[in-house]
Amino acid sequence: MITTILAFLIALGILITFHELGHYWAARRCGVKVLRFSVGFGKPLFKRMDRHGTEWVVAGIPLGGYVKMQQEAPVDASPEQRAQAFETQPVRNRFFIVAAGPMANFILAAVLYAGLSLLGTQEPAPILAQPPESTIAHQVGVQAGDRVTSVNGQPVISWGQVRWHLLQQSVAGGEVTLIVDRYGRQIEKTMTLSGVGSQPEADGLANAGVLLAGGQPRIGQVQPSGSGQRAGLMSGDVVLAVGLVSEPDVRTFIETIRDHPEQPLTMSVLRNGAPMTISVTPEAHRLDDATVIGRIGVAVNSDIPMVTIEHGVFGGLWEGVARTFNTAWFSLKMLGKMITGDVSWKNISGPVTIADYAGQTAKMGLTAYIAFLALVSVSIGVLNLLPIPMLDGGHLMFYLIEMVRGKPAPERWLEVGHRAGVVVLAGLMTLAIFNDLTRLLSWQ
Repeated sequence: MITTILAFLIALGILITFHELGHYWAARRCGVKVLRFSVGFGKPLFKRMDRHGTEWVVAGIPLGGYVKMQQEAPVDASPEQRAQAFETQPVRNRFFIVAAGPMANFILAAVLYAGLSLLGTQEPAPILAQPPESTIAHQVGVQAGDRVTSVNGQPVISWGQVRWHLLQQSVAGGEVTLIVDRYGRQIEKTMTLSGVGSQPEADGLANAGVLLAGGQPRIGQVQPSGSGQRAGLMSGDVVLAVGLVSEPDVRTFIETIRDHPEQPLTMSVLRNGAPMTISVTPEAHRLDDATVIGRIGVAVNSDIPMVTIEHGVFGGLWEGVARTFNTAWFSLKMLGKMITGDVSWKNISGPVTIADYAGQTAKMGLTAYIAFLALVSVSIGVLNLLPIPMLDGGHLMFYLIEMVRGKPAPERWLEVGHRAGVVVLAGLMTLAIFNDLTRLLSWQ
């Protein structure tokens, strides 16, 4: 819990600070006086006044931040003082200052993605598991061990790349062509993913039968006094067989244990290079719906083949920009599908889900956490550019109207837009929190 809270607060602080730095930088370039730059809200813990008259503040509530500019010039202001007020700026300057916040989030995401590309990341190889019989992948002949080499003509070398291409296609709908390597032969498989992206409660690609092979199970932490420890299982044991299943993957191993409560199972494991046989009896555990499953009190890891993804300097920079653009465009397409009803609104996540992902990625390592920061930074940029009054995008919309009309929008428009923006944002936040609570209760 502490890790999750800290990871969430650190992420929030970094992303919002960069957003506000964008506004600050643009305001300074346009000659607007910035009165305060605050990281956090509430009572200041640290304050410093710089030579430009900006008060830099670190506040006690680390849930955001803000830039306070000189909005209007005093009545008796000099021409120089009037030029430092935001409202007296030409519309192009105001547009630039407001747009700079979301742009800073996109730039941060591109830099983080580029850094990951330059340093290189380890990702699972795109080796598929056996698809369930009722799925699309099974119907078109996908088999366990197939290694995907291209998706719709785009070469791929990692599971992350495969999943990204398929997710984009699932939102767009239509056919997708996979080229898979099967014992050295290149085989083409074509399937339809229309509607897969509309399923909010489960992994849509998994529902289509496109699954990453689980890898060979390896015993992790062994719970004291559990049936696994009593049977003699040790951390590091590689599972060769369980019950009647030989060479199980992680999914099959867990399912076999769950399906045999209070029933002895013979397990073959490899320990320090030597095979040995162990008999274990899963303990019965009753779920909330009265279903009884078996558990042996061990964590299970997976030995999945990995590949290294890395680019050179220019390739890494291009990858960072392209990945940021593609992620933002994918987010907009998902939003469009929600509006048309093709994708469920249950896909919207709120602070609880984001905090949970922050904690999970922080535990997985720095690389996963940086990728999480980049993804959320893109999301913040996209959200703030939506033409909703109260958000940066709403202000930009009125500035565009001012550019077209040659004069500011009528006060009545601004008043109605402000009220509508409050309603829309309140509705979205309520929906996001409701979805968060629904997911949280489903995990219990």
